[in-house]
Amino acid sequence: MGIEQSNTEQSNTARTAAGQTFEVVHAVLSAEPISVDEAIAAVESDTAGAVVSFSGVVRNHDGGKAVERLNYSAHPTAHQVLADVVAELVAEHSSDTGTPVRIWAAHRVGSLEIGDPALVCAVAAAHRGQAFAVCSELVDRIKDRVPIWKEQFFTDGTVEWVGAGA
Repeated sequence: MGIEQSNTEQSNTARTAAGQTFEVVHAVLSAEPISVDEAIAAVESDTAGAVVSFSGVVRNHDGGKAVERLNYSAHPTAHQVLADVVAELVAEHSSDTGTPVRIWAAHRVGSLEIGDPALVCAVAAAHRGQAFAVCSELVDRIKDRVPIWKEQFFTDGTVEWVGAGA
């Protein structure tokens, strides 16, 4: 179906044209809760001088309206698109350090409450500049390209779909 539920780490190693090793520790859609602490723990290593994380959480408002909860739906190809986004990012980034960069990314699907993490990413690299750059680009590409739609339920009883036309 394209949705993968996993509590186990799936590690795939790739090498860029410049010879840098990137390790994709985790890249999945999950119907189960996701955790920034889990992401950080998965990417930490003795070679990493920096670990940068992102946790996009459900907020209680949007467009001036109070939000009650969200529901995320994913296209059947969303898991593959997420994997492709990560692989492309890996291929584009290289470093002189030769130190592996480790990447962890997960997006929730299903019903979420206010405060629940919807998107969690973590990147470990030898230096902070690369870790920040890779994590920022990772979040932007996931938000731009992975076919996931948000159904917002407002406290006034109205419902709005976000991303359904993308």
